[in-house]
Amino acid sequence: MSERSAGIGRRVVGRARVPVTVVTALVLGVVAACGGGGAAPEQAAENPIAVEQVPEHYPPEYAQLIEGSRSEGGTLSIYSNTDQENWAPILRDFQKKYPWVTDVQANNLDSDEVFQRVLSEQATGGSPADVLVSNAVQAWAEYAGQPDRLAAYQSPELAKLPGFAQVMPNVYMMSADPMTIAYNTSLLEQAPTSLAGLAEMVRQDPQKFQDRITTRDVNGSFGFTVSQAFTQADPNAWQALEALLPLARPETSSGTQTEKILAGEYLVGFFISGGPAYPVVENSGGLFEVVFPQDGTVVLPRGLGITPDAPHPNTARLFLDFVLSQEGQRAVAEGGLTSYRPDVVAAPGLRTYQEIVDQVGEQNVVIADYALTPEEEVTAFVGRWDGLLAR
Repeated sequence: MSERSAGIGRRVVGRARVPVTVVTALVLGVVAACGGGGAAPEQAAENPIAVEQVPEHYPPEYAQLIEGSRSEGGTLSIYSNTDQENWAPILRDFQKKYPWVTDVQANNLDSDEVFQRVLSEQATGGSPADVLVSNAVQAWAEYAGQPDRLAAYQSPELAKLPGFAQVMPNVYMMSADPMTIAYNTSLLEQAPTSLAGLAEMVRQDPQKFQDRITTRDVNGSFGFTVSQAFTQADPNAWQALEALLPLARPETSSGTQTEKILAGEYLVGFFISGGPAYPVVENSGGLFEVVFPQDGTVVLPRGLGITPDAPHPNTARLFLDFVLSQEGQRAVAEGGLTSYRPDVVAAPGLRTYQEIVDQVGEQNVVIADYALTPEEEVTAFVGRWDGLLAR
């Protein structure tokens, strides 16, 4: 998952402890959900796709959208910060559902670059982008907060989704990506189940952990958003951070963090994005594990919206609705991101929001808000955080 960070201008963060529709489902236990042993993981059954058919709750005029898409040349362009392995099952199943869409381009940009590129192209005569996808919260808030930046669209899937599915007007949650604690099992025998618990381990043996803890750089959009969301949700969070940060080193991507934890450069890291961490768990032979922090698991929504002058507007709407549908969310989960639809059931190789709730409790899930943070709050937070880091 591409979660590389640009520098902070104004940042977005918030919290929302939200109700979850509970479904009767087989949910994986801690070992299967957050890391297994060395055996290759069993895979879920194939995703059944109703070709060229939509659910009964879609309005009758939706047929016009489908027919309109047929005349758009079978093309769709997506500007995103999402890796190709995450996209693969989504695009596969979307093209299976609408087989005339034969050319889907989904690039992999920096989180903020998604918006910078489309704005630059629009300023010079038009952009080929149909759909925007990013989990850069502040960039979304700044971009979508201006008029005429997104196509107005009310998805017929909203009625089937949790209340937090629409993170801003015309911006929908594609996935609900959790922030984990990741650790090297050969170097850290005891699993840290919370930041407070990890802080207590550090207090007992600070020399062991010196410069061997990693967290995200809060000078980037991603790191700032998830870190401040955690501190806002728990007034006591700084007590743990004051023990951890003096021994920690920041990194700018979850990919770099997982590589260095697996290699033993770091013993442990916190606020490690689940998307890039899960494949490492599955392929590490039990050497690399992740857990959801019991004292607050931050969930970062991955936003999805349609550009106002999309070259393929009908196909873009079909795509957005597909991603939000049960079929699409099942594909989202298969690609390594986290589905949040109540009717997508956790299974081998599939990640769900309900899985997080079952492990840490609904009250300990913190969803980052799509809202701007005043500049003075950004400066104060970054200064306090960076002032605690190891030098």
